[in-house]
This record gives sequence, structure tokens and C-alpha cells, in this order.
Amino acid sequence: MEKFENVEIIDNVLHIGGVSTSQLAKEYGTPLYVFDESLIREKCRRYCSAMKVIENGNKVAYAGKAFLTLAMCQLVASEGLHLDVVSGGELYTAYKAGFPMERILFHGNNKTLEEIKMGVELGVGIFVADNFYEIDKINEMAKKLNKVQKVFLRITPG
Repeated sequence: MEKFENVEIIDNVLHIGGVSTSQLAKEYGTPLYVFDESLIREKCRRYCSAMKVIENGNKVAYAGKAFLTLAMCQLVASEGLHLDVVSGGELYTAYKAGFPMERILFHGNNKTLEEIKMGVELGVGIFVADNFYEIDKINEMAKKLNKVQKVFLRITPG
């Protein structure tokens, strides 16, 4: 097992972020997912520092498909990161969490027309499109809703 910096074993009991997992299991039951908020925040800050977000205006995006709940959206937002979503469900979670829509990149190579509509209506920052069909559908929806939508086109060289 890889040991992370926030994990230690004390008296044969695993502790995460200084908290006994035995105590957590007693209080919340099992199975249980445990995350150390301070470690996640530190990792976000390290990425932002390494990418010179403040100095150069660069951006760091958290991939929602890794783990996305209301609390994670709020944590990522509070650390100034952007959010990469790949489905209507992830977009809806971000919306319900109050994540700034202008900091969302909507990826995914099989977006439905309903997901495109939701993204345009909610004001996602950027759609990442994989093909001209998708670009056309995003454009049609933006026109229909009287909005201007930013789009990145993902290409495969060659």
C-alpha cells in the first residue's frame, strides 16, 4: 500500500489526517470513503503555484470524473480551480454546489442535445467539442437561446 503524507498507523490503527479510521467506522459505518480536506487543498495550491496561476493568469482544472460531490465542487471552487465536467450529471452537481459556471469546461465526446442545452442555459465557460456536428449543435443552441458560447475544438493531429 502506498503511504500518503497524511496517513499514519498508531497503535495498529490507520489514521488519516490525524483521525482514527476505527473511530470513523464506529461513527459512520462501513464502507466509508475518507478524504483529508487539508491535503486536497494543499495539492490544489501546489498545482496552482507550479502552473503560475497568479503570476501568469494560467488555469488549473479539476477533473470531475475523478470524484465529484457538492462538497468537492465547493472545495475546488474555493481554491480557485476550474472544473472539467463530462456529463449532464456532473454539470448539474456543479450547478447545485454553486460552482462558478464561467469556470467550467464541458468535455465529453457524446454530449446529448439536452446536455448541450443545459450547458448553454447555465452559462458554462467553455464547451470542448470533438467534431463539427457537435460544434453545429452548440452553435444552434446558443443562437436559439440568444447566447454567445465559447468552444474549444479538440483535434487529433494527422
